[in-house]
Amino acid sequence: MKWQGRRGSSNVEDRRGMGGKAVLGGGIGGVGLIIVLIFTLLGGDPSQLLGGMSGTNTVPYEETEQDQELAEFVSVVLADTEDVWTKVFQEEGMVYEKPVLVLYSGSVDSACGTATSAVGPFYCPGDQKLYIDLSFYQELQSKFQAPGDFAMAYVIAHEVGHHVQTLLGTSQKVHALREQLSEEEYNKYSVKLELQADYYAGVWAHHAQGMDLLEEGDVEEALTAASAVGDDTIQKRSQGYAVPDSFTHGTSEQRKKWFYRGFQSGNLENGDTFNAKDL
Repeated sequence: MKWQGRRGSSNVEDRRGMGGKAVLGGGIGGVGLIIVLIFTLLGGDPSQLLGGMSGTNTVPYEETEQDQELAEFVSVVLADTEDVWTKVFQEEGMVYEKPVLVLYSGSVDSACGTATSAVGPFYCPGDQKLYIDLSFYQELQSKFQAPGDFAMAYVIAHEVGHHVQTLLGTSQKVHALREQLSEEEYNKYSVKLELQADYYAGVWAHHAQGMDLLEEGDVEEALTAASAVGDDTIQKRSQGYAVPDSFTHGTSEQRKKWFYRGFQSGNLENGDTFNAKDL
């Protein structure tokens, strides 16, 4: 992705080294960590797993050269999403309210509760902020085998997709169903919500390509990342088999499909996963 030397967003809040209350860290490992990732990775409803606990968890932090470059990259990608969604919303007669992206290290407090980096990047609708520990970039390359800067751009665009859903009222409608449905039935709506966020990530990529920001192989990097975080792929990696009724984000094929559909169309209209006959 062509990002060096371009405008970064002013809506980045740097909390690296500040820490947060101790929660979801330390004792979680192995399968437990994967379960957390299945639930929250790339935009689940973090309020279900995040919560306050007494005590703080401050991690000493010193920015490396790679961290500085990643922070700049994330800021540029966020600025690009602002430009794209401002334009898309204007075309629909709406106003796009820009979210804030919080950089943190180790742990962080949000309106949805407190999290450690184990939960992966997430969006909190309560404060309309995205939260990212830049160490996830290494996890994306090593654990999920999804290298490349556009793989990380996809992660950011997906979280921004959840912000779009919040602005449109979609997230609120889905979350309101939690008390009315069984866990199995609610999971189906959760999958549709996540796939729509993938679609919106594709919409952003469509416009980024139109601005001549993409390089050869970028779309493939995003598709690889989408596939790597599919519920079936993560569950098979962690426990050797998949349990479809427990899926909350969609299969690898579904995530790739909806991202690519958004990339091809570039509009809001074709992203109605809730009424799609075939996900």
